[in-house]
Amino acid sequence: MRIGIVGGVGRNQPQLYELAARAGHVLEVHDGDVGGRGAVALAALVRRADLVVIAMEVNSHGAVRLARRLCKSSGTAALVLRTASPARVAELLTGAAAPDGALAATG
Repeated sequence: MRIGIVGGVGRNQPQLYELAARAGHVLEVHDGDVGGRGAVALAALVRRADLVVIAMEVNSHGAVRLARRLCKSSGTAALVLRTASPARVAELLTGAAAPDGALAATG
């Protein structure tokens, strides 16, 4: 699964990329800056992703609204979280946060 994260990852990116790869996922991160070419980059991330995780606490209202709108218009699943702490993202990547294993690697 290709998972996009909007905001909140910061210095933990390398570890999360590795964790995602071990779980059979591809991770892509956008810092949440939608100024300049940031909105174009966010739209591209959403088009490539199967799931977009949007962190509300670290993103502007505009970034959250844009990410949600892009997900809706492209049919990409969105998961809005208050914060995208490294522990929470790790749970999502390994499928521990999904009781049905929806994010677990399928093979």
